[in-house]
Amino acid sequence: MITISHCVLLFPLPNPSSCQPLSGITHDKYIHTSILRNASIPIFSIMAQPFGSLLALLLFISYLTTTMATAAYNVVDFGAKPDGRTDAAKAFLAAWAAACGSNKPATIIVPSGGFLVSQALFSGPCRNTGMRMFIKGTLMAPAGYGDSTQWITIKYMEGLSIYGGTLDGRGQAFWACKNARRSCPYGATVTSKNLLLSGIKLVNSELFHMSIFASSGITLQGATITAPGDSPNTDGIHIQMSSFVTITGSTMRTGDDCISMGPGTTNVRIENIKCGPGHGISIGSLGGASQEAGVQNITVRSVEFTGTQNGLRVKTWGRPSNGFVRGVTFEHAVMNNVENPIVVDQNYCPGIVNCPGRSSGIKISQVKFNDVQGTSATQVAVKLDCSPSNPCTGIELQDIKLTYRNERSLSYCKNVKGTASGVMIPPSCL
Repeated sequence: MITISHCVLLFPLPNPSSCQPLSGITHDKYIHTSILRNASIPIFSIMAQPFGSLLALLLFISYLTTTMATAAYNVVDFGAKPDGRTDAAKAFLAAWAAACGSNKPATIIVPSGGFLVSQALFSGPCRNTGMRMFIKGTLMAPAGYGDSTQWITIKYMEGLSIYGGTLDGRGQAFWACKNARRSCPYGATVTSKNLLLSGIKLVNSELFHMSIFASSGITLQGATITAPGDSPNTDGIHIQMSSFVTITGSTMRTGDDCISMGPGTTNVRIENIKCGPGHGISIGSLGGASQEAGVQNITVRSVEFTGTQNGLRVKTWGRPSNGFVRGVTFEHAVMNNVENPIVVDQNYCPGIVNCPGRSSGIKISQVKFNDVQGTSATQVAVKLDCSPSNPCTGIELQDIKLTYRNERSLSYCKNVKGTASGVMIPPSCL
């Protein structure tokens, strides 16, 4: 649904490398945001009490000052109808143009109701910085699917913040096509850069709900991401070629990874996440290309998985590549009936095609699993299956307690070097 990147798209781009920056633009200064669905926003109000008149007066003056210093643009005033049927794309673009052209800090307001948005490109740079979007209603994609890879896109913006609401990708028709194994067009995706997203709800994206590509300084807090457990490729958040990304206090229930990290992902903090159903939190898949940027400085902390296919996972193709994974910490995780609670899989090769020797070139080192507890849905609760040509090194297991029904849980190690300490259930194979 949302993609955060130098290039802006709605829904994950099928081919992000096809996006080209505009000439003469210094991209590190701008935000590129693609949004699919609506967000709901907090409404600020002041009520004076019969007592404390001085305090009430000061608050009232502060409110008037703030209001006078900020230009506000309501999409309804530009012709948008909250009926869920009338295309509001032109009205949204008109409100954006007015806000972008304002010399004062500007706010765009999307009130309650359902707004059908066919396709919209919100482009900067603008005359003011620190723009905000308050979305209280729901933005709805058109029903069905088409050939477009973009839905709502915001690019070349500096300091944009988006608060609240629901973005509904309406991906059901696309999923049905995929599940029937028919020839389907690519799904849509959203893209952004240097962005704050707070309290947003993303629902039923055709593919990834949010894709963060070639971006930095992205903060997502208090998000709810939801799609059926059998919806194909509906990752919650995919991060690639991006740095300094923070994801906190969010709940994700999807048909694929709750969060996935691809090549070139660095300096990421993921904390206080509830995941399930879905495929867990994954680094990978990596090594799809022979020349690939590495993944490093990743922290995943205080996460809970329920009924997921995987918990904490590193996945690489079993083929030559110059990529790497290092400096990763997974800690304070709870597993509730998870099929593969801890897994490193360097033999990924769907269809067993183009994987000579099933030997991954990705070098994995300095990966720590600390304080991981709960229940495994399979007997092998810890699986470290590394590359024969590039064994994993510096793997640490500390205080692992993963049980399997009324039987003994097991661990499996291959081509891996590391250490284990503290409580160790299942017994370590390192």
